[in-house]
Amino acid sequence: MVIIVGSGAGGGLLAMELALANIPVTVIEKGPFIKTVDAFKYYDEIHEELDLLKTTCIGGSTLVSAGNAIRAGEDDFKNLGIDLSTEFSEVERLLNVHELDDLHIGNSSKVFMESAKKLGLDPIKMPKYIDEDKCIICGTCAFGCPTDAKWSSKDFVKIAKDNGAEILADTEVTDLIMEEGIIKGVIAINDGKTMELFSDIVILSAGAIDSSIILQRAGINAGDELFFDPFVTVGGILKGAGLNSEVQMTALVKSKNFILSPHFSKIIYDEFKEDGINIEDIFSIMVKIPDESKGFIRDGNITKINSFRDVEYIAEGCATAGFILKESGVDPKNIKSTNIRGAHPGGTAPIGKIVDNNLETKIRGLYVADASVFPKSPGAPPILTILALSKRLSKHIIN
Repeated sequence: MVIIVGSGAGGGLLAMELALANIPVTVIEKGPFIKTVDAFKYYDEIHEELDLLKTTCIGGSTLVSAGNAIRAGEDDFKNLGIDLSTEFSEVERLLNVHELDDLHIGNSSKVFMESAKKLGLDPIKMPKYIDEDKCIICGTCAFGCPTDAKWSSKDFVKIAKDNGAEILADTEVTDLIMEEGIIKGVIAINDGKTMELFSDIVILSAGAIDSSIILQRAGINAGDELFFDPFVTVGGILKGAGLNSEVQMTALVKSKNFILSPHFSKIIYDEFKEDGINIEDIFSIMVKIPDESKGFIRDGNITKINSFRDVEYIAEGCATAGFILKESGVDPKNIKSTNIRGAHPGGTAPIGKIVDNNLETKIRGLYVADASVFPKSPGAPPILTILALSKRLSKHIIN
């Protein structure tokens, strides 16, 4: 039997692949089964000073992603001797990754691309895993898709369950069972009751924070080098923009130090609504950077430091976003910004330090398959890369 801790991108794919290969699988998820449309209710509360977006439920943060499918960090893994090109292609076919049709590219996204092109930038359509036939173009991708048009790991968990996998929701893994450097199982709590589940293979896919906490309790020095893709959203007033009801982040500008994408933020709108500005008149752009891995986790507490370089990259990206906003017709005097926020935590159990190239720790049979294993921040949505890594790991275990 294989125990998988966590049901996000990594855990869901592994559960499906192993179950389809007739390998007994138990998935243990701290959060509950939920309707996708309710996903916004399951954002975790970290603490007031750290605005980090992540959810705890079956499917994890894939339920509140924007459906972006970028081969993030591909060269970084190649430099470690891990060629994911085959797995990327397999996952892209599995999720039907593609550019959305013109009907699903909103007017604001088109303005963004036109303005960026005039400024000598190179905008592209964002590759997505969204089914246009189901998409109602409501702008709520980051809250939970009301029609399940966007793929989420919950889809893979269902396939795994239909093929014999056992799914334990509302169950938290608190510790590992080991014997002479070999994994034997996990200790978990459900509804106040402690249970022991035994297996000679355990895969941690609980996310960079929770996976590292479990590793630390097992005596593995994980939890350092935390990154979390800092981002801000900058925007202003553009009459009739309608970005709030568009499919989010359907266009992309990539730079060495940042990425830009049209992204509606209610935080920006709240800055203007007292002036009588309508929500559909907000036009805003997300600025996301690859941060230096200056964070760490100790005793379950998260510390994240934004380095001088991080601040430089944010400033550079904001300046570029400002030029696009101005070119689009936004008055630069009225441009506002959110505080620095974070998403996609990773790096706490990097390959070459905490896990080997097969994602196995020094404890035989204990693997990690989530963004924990990234060697550094890709500065871009990591879901496709996590899926590719997990696809590769599933082959290793099956064979």
